[in-house]
Amino acid sequence: MSLTANWSYPTAIRFGAGRIAELADACQQLGIKRPLLVTDKGLASLPITTSTLGLMEQAGLGRALFCEVHPNPDDHALEAGLEIYRSGQHDGVIAFGGGSGLDLAKLIAFMAGQTRPVWDFEDIDDWWTRADASAIAPIIAVPTTAGTGSEVGRASILTNSSTHVKKIIFHPKILPSIVICDPELTVGMPPVITAGTGLDAFIHSFEAYCSPFYHPMSQGIALEGMRLVKEYLPRAFADGSDIEARGHMMSAAAMGATAFQKGLGAVHALSHPVGAVYNTPHGMTNAIALPAVIRFNRPAIEERVAPLAAYLGIPGGFDGFYDWVIDFSRRLEVPEKLSALGVDREQLDLLAQMAVDDPSAGGNPIPLTVEATRALYEELT
Repeated sequence: MSLTANWSYPTAIRFGAGRIAELADACQQLGIKRPLLVTDKGLASLPITTSTLGLMEQAGLGRALFCEVHPNPDDHALEAGLEIYRSGQHDGVIAFGGGSGLDLAKLIAFMAGQTRPVWDFEDIDDWWTRADASAIAPIIAVPTTAGTGSEVGRASILTNSSTHVKKIIFHPKILPSIVICDPELTVGMPPVITAGTGLDAFIHSFEAYCSPFYHPMSQGIALEGMRLVKEYLPRAFADGSDIEARGHMMSAAAMGATAFQKGLGAVHALSHPVGAVYNTPHGMTNAIALPAVIRFNRPAIEERVAPLAAYLGIPGGFDGFYDWVIDFSRRLEVPEKLSALGVDREQLDLLAQMAVDDPSAGGNPIPLTVEATRALYEELT
């Protein structure tokens, strides 16, 4: 089976090995003549980035780069990116990298023509209608990891530098107009990032699947997304050059982000505050939190997890699935405690309140209280 295709859902996606070569054509299709490539510091000097800048230059598109993106980008990084975008008179953004780079790039394109502060567009009620949609620059997304699925998302996460709270900024036009999913770009990911981002993709689908809200389309996508991670993440972890595994993981990442239109839950509610306060990697933070959340949610999800386990070929219903998650995490060298990421118990009260206030908390099958959330943090640290 060829892993090369063009998809139109949830946006225009050019999927397949080597398709980064089509970047200039994608820019032409969107009328972009002076793109700004936005990525993170770690990627800026790597061959995949310098090669992509070379493709831009050969096509007469320049090689403008903004790479001041940190693992949990904040409003200061956004302002720095906007200054580069505006001073360079750019007319579009190429979002290149993992979740952090993609999220910030999308916000640079979104905010470049706005007059209100970014916090006025938080994902609350219909706040997105405050934006001038005509002023949003075109976006091409090129993921280089397989986890967050931000390339097919209509929102970005941004940390408020004053409050250290992660906020979700939403607008339908933040969804990139063209996505280039080239699994060759993910070959250089080290095993630890492969594991963290891959488990993030799994958790997106799992939390969406367990969410109590009604969205049958997302439910079906979540099932197959989890199956792809189960089958192919161990292969990508063991052999980074396994293009078939890398390709299926890129699909799983996009599927997870599409599925969580149905909702997320306690894993993300716990993870977002930890990432904002301790600057931990999002995917691995999620992975550490997953087993405790499964136990916490058991009364509400046990009947739903049984058919999931059967679909994944895991015997034993809920208990079999839980045991598989523990074993899967160990095989991928996931730490058992958040302390391995530098998290301590000094701010548990703050974290617990932040978790309950996080937008993801509303999708958890069991309502989260400050007391319950603090107990989960104590268990995890």
